[in-house]
Amino acid sequence: MAKLYFYYSSMNAGKSTTLLQSSFNYRERGMETMLWTAAVDDRYGKGRHGKGRIVSRIGLDAQAHLFDPATDLFAAIAARQARTPLSCVLIDEAQFLNEEQVWQVAAVCDRLNIPVLCYGIRTDFQGKLFEGSAALLGLADTLTEIKTICECGRKATMNLRVDAEGRPIREGEQTEIGGNDRYVALCRRHFVERRSGC
Repeated sequence: MAKLYFYYSSMNAGKSTTLLQSSFNYRERGMETMLWTAAVDDRYGKGRHGKGRIVSRIGLDAQAHLFDPATDLFAAIAARQARTPLSCVLIDEAQFLNEEQVWQVAAVCDRLNIPVLCYGIRTDFQGKLFEGSAALLGLADTLTEIKTICECGRKATMNLRVDAEGRPIREGEQTEIGGNDRYVALCRRHFVERRSGC
């Protein structure tokens, strides 16, 4: 029976790199994969990558289908499966899935017997769960933390949002797309210290 996997971490832990490596491993053995990423992530809308690509910080990238809150993932994956049998579905930026979409990808595993590997961050810049991450933590068959480190060397579990001068931002919308220019992965202790100005 196929399983639903959730690989989670703080920012800059190598989730996209791991996803791209997993897809490569399947394809190297002649197996088809289907890649998805969030339409809201527009960081690569210009230049050589373009929108609809999964891009890692170390330079790997691949074309991907885009999802937004209205996308019926089960229907789209089932239609592709009818044309070309899939060995695996891989979803980047899975925190941006809504709860209904997480149930849809669970149905892909249960009804279509295709494993689904989801990669995303667990919490936002205020330490609150994203909707997609909360649903995946509750529904995934396998949970795996991808680890990265804080500036102190301990495991980073939090995502500090910063302004252009590196000062912490405490308020704002849950979703603000960015990379190293907007977020710093920290351990909980240093996250609290930086947010409180200690």
